[in-house]
Amino acid sequence: MLSFVYTIVRREIVLATRRRGDWLTAQFFFVIVASLFPLGIGAEPETLRAIGPGVVWVAALLAALLSLDRLFADDHRDGALEQLMLAPYPHALLAFGKALAHWIVSGLPLIVIAPVLGLQFDLPPAALLALVASLALGTPVLSLLGSIGAALTLGLRGGGVLLALLILPFYVPVLIFGTGAIGGVLAGTGAEANLSLLGALLALTLLLAPWACAQALNVSLE
Repeated sequence: MLSFVYTIVRREIVLATRRRGDWLTAQFFFVIVASLFPLGIGAEPETLRAIGPGVVWVAALLAALLSLDRLFADDHRDGALEQLMLAPYPHALLAFGKALAHWIVSGLPLIVIAPVLGLQFDLPPAALLALVASLALGTPVLSLLGSIGAALTLGLRGGGVLLALLILPFYVPVLIFGTGAIGGVLAGTGAEANLSLLGALLALTLLLAPWACAQALNVSLE
């Protein structure tokens, strides 16, 4: 089963390298959105520190959402998804592998870029560390939850808009805990509580999201 997951992840990464424009668009979107706020608001350090965590997290959330509508769509269009579903393994493994590959391609670069963008908001080193930790725990949740929405809207006309409307409400707790971790460091109360909640949320989605995504795929393909 681990070999099957590895094969799915490797396949998705290889396909992503051949379609660099798809995932680079999300990274450029993240950088541009986060960089425009300091230019538009001004260079007041206190104001930048106050809005910085929210801006970076919202930009990361929207960047992760950009590529979700193609998570299963391309394979569904060329018939590869049906062939993958016929493999003698639980469909939840396929869903997990897809979500993991999406996080590696779309979420992991956000974690690497985020500290550089955080410097634009005059965040101290401790807040930058909390930013990286919160994104490391939160972005996998975005990919796992997003895979459920991508499966539910598979094959629907205007699925991208419907996907956003369906998934964004479930992203709100991740956004609150992620920004709360950085805000706690800036306020001097620490980030441990919010990071613990993000970790619990990640554990819960790891257990439930692949199964829910597999059921949604079965319904969409019927």
